[in-house]
Amino acid sequence: MTVRVRFAPSPTGYLHVGGARTALFNWLFARRYGGKFILRIEDTDVARSAEDMVQGILQGLRWLGLDWDEGPYFQSQRLPRYREFARRLVESGVAYRCFCRPEELAVRKNTKEGQEQSRIYDRGCRALTTVDSARRAAAGEPFAVRFQVPPGTTSFHDQVFGDIEVDNANIEDFVLLRSDGMPTYHLGVVVDDVDMAITHVVRGADHISNTPKQVLLYRAIGLPMPQFAHLPLILGPDRQRLSKRHGATSVMAYSDMGYLSDAFFNFLALLGWSPGDDREILSREEQIALFSIEGVGKANAVFGVDKLDWFNSQYIQNTPAADLRKLVVDTLRSRKICQTDSQALPPEQMDSIIELLRSRIRRLTDFTSTFRAFFTDDFSYDPEASAKYLQDPRLKGLLSTLLQRYKEESSFDMDALERSLRQVAEGAGVKAALLINALRVGFTGQGVAPGLFDVMRVLGRERVLARMERLINSLEKA
Repeated sequence: MTVRVRFAPSPTGYLHVGGARTALFNWLFARRYGGKFILRIEDTDVARSAEDMVQGILQGLRWLGLDWDEGPYFQSQRLPRYREFARRLVESGVAYRCFCRPEELAVRKNTKEGQEQSRIYDRGCRALTTVDSARRAAAGEPFAVRFQVPPGTTSFHDQVFGDIEVDNANIEDFVLLRSDGMPTYHLGVVVDDVDMAITHVVRGADHISNTPKQVLLYRAIGLPMPQFAHLPLILGPDRQRLSKRHGATSVMAYSDMGYLSDAFFNFLALLGWSPGDDREILSREEQIALFSIEGVGKANAVFGVDKLDWFNSQYIQNTPAADLRKLVVDTLRSRKICQTDSQALPPEQMDSIIELLRSRIRRLTDFTSTFRAFFTDDFSYDPEASAKYLQDPRLKGLLSTLLQRYKEESSFDMDALERSLRQVAEGAGVKAALLINALRVGFTGQGVAPGLFDVMRVLGRERVLARMERLINSLEKA
């Protein structure tokens, strides 16, 4: 048997964390067993589906590197197939036409006693004879198609949660085809999975309650069911359903926030799955080789931004210099710090700066925020750092003396530059830290940064001297 799995998002929103994790697990499963990963867009909710959402989903999958083998298929292009399938179910007697109007159903349900009872359709149209049903349909009376749920129980085996059984008395005669001719989720998903020969349905645990209805459909049409595997939910740090207050947003927003796709991929893979040991940093190849449904746990996973930041920092530290340089330049361009190659620093200087900063970076956007001054002269001094390190009235004179000595240096030698600074401080009877801290603010805009002389080395002679003059001028105006 060739493994065939699918990811079937609804384009009523962009690709979010839960959907991305579902797609990723399906992709890993297909790649692990040499199968096919199929992309299907469930766009029958015409009022809420949008083309820009479709493109957003595709963009998110591409950013994560989740290439699909077939598709994307669109349910909106398969409507005749669903209608024909529903017609055959009516003819076979496992489904029936329901002529009840929505407003009529609402009144009837509200008159029932008990909340549980009020949610279940009273099966009023099930009693119609075949002749009466056909006559009313032929007369043009609108109708939906409902599945006729049999008595008894419905059970299925879930590869994550084990055996699940439901009393059919708690399953209403669910709608397959609405009166406007549009399929419901239950009909569309079963017809599509049958037609696309899906062998394993891997999806979120919030779909467990839907599964008995689909199992009933499979049994009614006499076709073998795919194997089901429902993934644990993703929760926020407070153990509540992941929402915007936890940072849940579109996958591409994480790209904009400075996360590397490989880091995000690795982080998502471990939300609910374990490779069987304590390793956390895993290449895609390793994840493919190790992935199995047996490694998926029942416990809900917790999405923590701090953990994601840790993953991202690890990948930033280990990305090859040339690759990281490209990512940094792209980030600089997106923040309008440099818009052309001519505005970017020379590759050798870029590499020196990146190597100096790597260990301090959590997100690519740190290069354009905290460490903006390394790439542009358009930066300001942090107010707290200025208040702490730029208030000594002796600074202006000391820095002017040091600047003159630096201008006279024949070479930009770090040892000589440090020696000059300490000599100026000693001659004035002040601690070298007074100058070091002030220059750190002048060079980077920050009170905390890498070692001063490492900063001077990567900035280069011209920028160091210019920034010292700028700092002195700012002290004159203070």
